[in-house]
Amino acid sequence: MTITRSLVPIAGLATGLFAGWVVFPTVLYTTVDQPVQFNHAAHTGNGAGMSCQDCHALGQDGRFAGIPGIHQCAECHEEPIGSSENERRFVEEYVQQNREVPWLVYARQPDNAYFPHVVHVHKAKLACETCHGKHGSSSGLRPYEMNRISGYSRDIWGSSIAGIKSQAWDGMKMDDCISCHSVHNNDRACIDCHK
Repeated sequence: MTITRSLVPIAGLATGLFAGWVVFPTVLYTTVDQPVQFNHAAHTGNGAGMSCQDCHALGQDGRFAGIPGIHQCAECHEEPIGSSENERRFVEEYVQQNREVPWLVYARQPDNAYFPHVVHVHKAKLACETCHGKHGSSSGLRPYEMNRISGYSRDIWGSSIAGIKSQAWDGMKMDDCISCHSVHNNDRACIDCHK
């Protein structure tokens, strides 16, 4: 009887962890399709030979300017390139209509933070892949997992509710910034980004 009674808290803890780490994420997140698929590999490297900065430029103030506007895509995609259904839809529904693609943003910067990409890319010489992963060689966009409560991407917190990372870019949280800045002896980072 004593052994059974002592197993109850352990069973309760195991059930709670299972519910929190396995069941809760399936309820909290939903997968949403991007408006069109995008093939980074066709645009970078052996494809069109473009770099990350060709499309994902930095603004005048050093902030990331975001995803390029449809006018930039139209420079090459006035007519469909190739015969894929995705390319045809992209050109007909967005380029020819001069309509911006309503992309779902994987890594949205909070309003209370000024994150100067220019300092990290040019001064610290960090490669885009250091924080964002190697999707420059991907042939399609990965699933966008949206938090049903906040509307934000799961990428902000990472794929693991427990905070266990499989890659350096799996989640973009404040402690990641602090860890990197500590390694590089930059302890003024809080004031630089939170003004």
